Amino acid sequence: MTTDTANPPPTISEKLAIAIIGFFAFLQVYSVQAILPVLMSDLSASEVQAGMAVGATVLAIAIISPFMGMISDAYGRKSLIVASLLALALPTALIGMADSINQLILWRFLQGISIPGITVVLIAYISEEYQDHLPAMMSLYVAATVLGGFAGRFFAGHFDNLIGWQSGYLLMATATVLGAIWVHKTLPASKKFVISENFQAAFATLFAHAKNPHVISSGLLGACVLFSLVGCFSFVNLYLADAPYYLGTSSLANIFAIYLIGMIITPLSARVVVYFGMITTICLAVVVSMIGLLLTLLEPLYVIIIGLTLMSSGVFITQSATISYLTSHVSHGRSLASGLYYMSYYGGGFFGAWACAIAYAQGQWPAVVGLIIVVQLVALTVVLGFMKAKRC
Repeated sequence: MTTDTANPPPTISEKLAIAIIGFFAFLQVYSVQAILPVLMSDLSASEVQAGMAVGATVLAIAIISPFMGMISDAYGRKSLIVASLLALALPTALIGMADSINQLILWRFLQGISIPGITVVLIAYISEEYQDHLPAMMSLYVAATVLGGFAGRFFAGHFDNLIGWQSGYLLMATATVLGAIWVHKTLPASKKFVISENFQAAFATLFAHAKNPHVISSGLLGACVLFSLVGCFSFVNLYLADAPYYLGTSSLANIFAIYLIGMIITPLSARVVVYFGMITTICLAVVVSMIGLLLTLLEPLYVIIIGLTLMSSGVFITQSATISYLTSHVSHGRSLASGLYYMSYYGGGFFGAWACAIAYAQGQWPAVVGLIIVVQLVALTVVLGFMKAKRC
């Protein structure tokens, strides 16, 4: 059994490096949500095409994630993280040059190809290097992704008013390059990584994980989580940009400030997990998210904002606890396990963008809410029926 002497607490520099990686990994993933009404107007896009502009990135992440786990197990952690951050900057810049919705969807897809090299590899890195501080470091990572997700939406919305969304994406690409340089200089090299040169064994591990009930249940829950989050925060913007609210891109961007509450709540969720356990925490978080979503059906704008706050906070806590559940139940091939998790997680996000786009086109916001509630009921069924607490 390891001790704190063998595994000292992470330094401030290490925590900052982890936070920066999480921030830039998610700076662009959902940034188009805040400017969907503008993109539909500027690029003559339909609701479904707008949904695909969101979903293209998460689809690519879902496809690449399992294979990135195998690559990382063979070639290491830090170098892939830095290279992926640099690769992410290129399609981000190209988005600023897109003159059609199809071009934008293509560049969004290429963004998604780069992101697993950050997210999947970083989770494996944290699991290996900070075993004695896993809940705290995982919560820090998730909180940083929340901040990055907020910042991307916030900046995209305000950049559209100040300098245009095209120039805004060029600035975000530049910031991502600077972030990669910072991580290269400050992130400690792996100390506990063991290289795997046997790809046949890697595939065997991958298939073993695919049959592991802990990996399966975590992946199903993750899919429900991102389905809900992407569907909600993509199409609530179209709802609030229309009558009777008529919010512009800056106002829509400001609404995403509720993500900052999630950034505060998520690190505290580590204490909740310790006190109540992972399963109870996840159930409570899903129920809170459902209540918040139902509140958005009420007309006053402030009630909708409260509802979105509850909905997103529940989702962030669920995500953090689910990742901790997965990593605590997998003792080998962690990057492969996290790759499978992210394949399911982001696959759910893609289907959320697609299915909720159809729901919005057919029945507007109430239809989207109804669809997401069904998915969250499925999430509760997965938790209560298939997930089990680890026996120490």
